[in-house]
Amino acid sequence: MVKPLNLNIKLADITMKKFIPTLLTSLLIMSCTQLQATQESPENTMTDNMPKNIIMVVGDGMGPAFTSAYRYYNDDPNTPEIEQTVFDRNFTGTSSTYPDPESGYVTDSAASATALSTGIKTYNNAIGLDINREPIETVLEYAKKQGKKTGVVVTVQINHATPASYLAHNVHRYNYNAIADSYIDDGIKADLYLGGGLQYFIREDRNLVEEFIASGFHYIDKYSEIASIPKDKPVLGLFDKTNLPWALDDTNKHRLSMMTKAAIKQLENKNGYFMLVEGSQIDYGGHARDIAAAMAEMDDLAKTLEYLESYVAQNPDTLVVITADHSTGGLTIGKKTERTDPNINSKYLWRPEFIRAMTISPQAMAIKFTDNELSLENMNKLMTFDITEADIINMKQAKLIDQDIIKQFNLLSSADKKGKRAPRPYQSVLNVITKIIDVKTNTGWGSISPSGTHTGIDVPVFAFGKGSENFNGFQDNTDIAKKIFTLLGKK
Repeated sequence: MVKPLNLNIKLADITMKKFIPTLLTSLLIMSCTQLQATQESPENTMTDNMPKNIIMVVGDGMGPAFTSAYRYYNDDPNTPEIEQTVFDRNFTGTSSTYPDPESGYVTDSAASATALSTGIKTYNNAIGLDINREPIETVLEYAKKQGKKTGVVVTVQINHATPASYLAHNVHRYNYNAIADSYIDDGIKADLYLGGGLQYFIREDRNLVEEFIASGFHYIDKYSEIASIPKDKPVLGLFDKTNLPWALDDTNKHRLSMMTKAAIKQLENKNGYFMLVEGSQIDYGGHARDIAAAMAEMDDLAKTLEYLESYVAQNPDTLVVITADHSTGGLTIGKKTERTDPNINSKYLWRPEFIRAMTISPQAMAIKFTDNELSLENMNKLMTFDITEADIINMKQAKLIDQDIIKQFNLLSSADKKGKRAPRPYQSVLNVITKIIDVKTNTGWGSISPSGTHTGIDVPVFAFGKGSENFNGFQDNTDIAKKIFTLLGKK
């Protein structure tokens, strides 16, 4: 509040003509000073609260319906209350995700990740480039210049859209070989890489793994080797040809949490670090319209965040920011049941209990059914709930459809096959299985395309640790990068 001026002035001693301009000038100066202080206060607050370590977490495809669904999936049925999740207690706001107008209103992972990494809107498919196809500095690159260690931990290939948008600059996200090459050719920008993508790093034309090793990196390709990583060397870990298996099918169903713990231990140093962590395959669950796989991926991410909560409690100079690049699939949960008795009201139900007990993914089930004639009894065991003979008949019909699709594809010439993705021999069977699960759980998907697509809805933002208050309320995805740049000391 501006205090009133203490003007001990006798109006008889001065003229009104002299006093009024003086008073107005004084008030104007005070108002401008106050306004300037108000305008500068947010930036001052941020720079005064700069964290030593920054961990950026992306739940790929994780729209608000996914975090709501996970709350109920994670609920303890033996208690009357619905327990809060790590997402609930760290919610700070929301973010818009739209790309540059060239690409409309709905983003892909590359454009959104570029916005999150650079603070610039760009076209869909762009990796670290602006709309003019010019490279833009990323928060990871800037952190490296500031003397911090850097790292990426993902459950897809490390040259996929999101990690690439922090590490590389390329006109198209699917230039996987070129993006992998740039991790060496454009200068090594990270001290740690953990994820998949081996087939892009060991190729007939080039062995990038050997080049990383020659550059001083310690290389691992098995989870079991993570525990013995030497502290004094940078690390390259590639644990699968492309993406890691679904969490439901992996040898470690919380592999993201495990990798994140190891990465932090490796990156800790006196100057601090910047790390990207991505729960990458939530998006894949949305594309596949696979609620079972999606919730297992959400659980892996949740366990990672719970570990990070405990880490920040012991290391309060660390900031963790979590958001999604977009939402995928148009997920919705719940359905009104049919009223079979006029005296009994229908119910609104979502039934996550049917997917809590699943031990393998629907994709793994589809492969098993395609490779072997599984009995109704065996399918019931895999599903964790009873299916019908009609369901089995539908799966057998789908198997025949898949066989015909494969046959037709194999008849194509090499020229006709070029640029086309080979059909998966179990896809139609998988579609039947996920539909069975959707009906049993009352799960819906709003996407109108044959596979779940990205949607343009806003996504949630979560944050905790030093400087987390800067991410409250509504913001654009570019704002997140801009705030991180400021917290890294960029003017």
